[in-house]
Amino acid sequence: MIRHTFSLLNGIGEKLERHIWRNGIITWDDFCNCDEIDGISPERKRIYDNQLMQSSMELGIGNAEYFAKIMKRREHWRLFDVFKDGAVCLDIETNGFQPNQGGYVTVVGLYDGYDWRCLVRGENLTAENINKALSGYKCLITFYGAVFDIPFLMRSFPGVRFDIPHFDLCFAARRLEINGGLKKLETIFGIERDDSVKGMDGYAAVKLWEQARRGSIEARELLLMYNREDTINLLKLADILYQKLKISTGIDEYVTNKKSDFVRTELEI
Repeated sequence: MIRHTFSLLNGIGEKLERHIWRNGIITWDDFCNCDEIDGISPERKRIYDNQLMQSSMELGIGNAEYFAKIMKRREHWRLFDVFKDGAVCLDIETNGFQPNQGGYVTVVGLYDGYDWRCLVRGENLTAENINKALSGYKCLITFYGAVFDIPFLMRSFPGVRFDIPHFDLCFAARRLEINGGLKKLETIFGIERDDSVKGMDGYAAVKLWEQARRGSIEARELLLMYNREDTINLLKLADILYQKLKISTGIDEYVTNKKSDFVRTELEI
């Protein structure tokens, strides 16, 4: 999807992007190879050409931070397919209070499609370990993380860095007019979780932490299972929402139309 994206250019929104697609300019290469584009001045076109060539080079070397800086956050989802193999899902648990009211992070769970791991308060949860756990990844996936998880972590652990594209599934779903929390979306899309934590919510996780803090091994294990299921299910949901967002742009139709026009031209020749 990213190589079809022109809204990363200053001054180009989704409306003008679709106008460009309708004119058969589907990819960055198509754009740069055109002598002129309706609605874009020659001077602006030269600037855009340079920006797209730079973006192509950065994409080629997998520079995710570059795109996190130049793209609007609401469009970071467009990078999911190219950075999926380097994506990491993140979900936190807390003691139920905000940082300025005595709140703290109890668990940070991370899942990259292969392994789930956790950082636990009092054991291995530090700013250094969070940064180390995130290093090397190309895309961050959360649910409502832009509002809750990431600000909470940054206030609790000064020095933690989040400088890669962020695909927040909560706002992706809202954009598609699908409302509700993670558990509701799991039900909508048939995503299952372990029976041991079915029906649990964030408040239950707070109570489990209190029990674990008082020495309950069973409560600790159940809390980690709850976080594990939350975190792992983010990747399943990301796949679903990415495809729906892509369809919503209409790009597949534009690509199909261009291929049909090419076939007709070849047959006429």
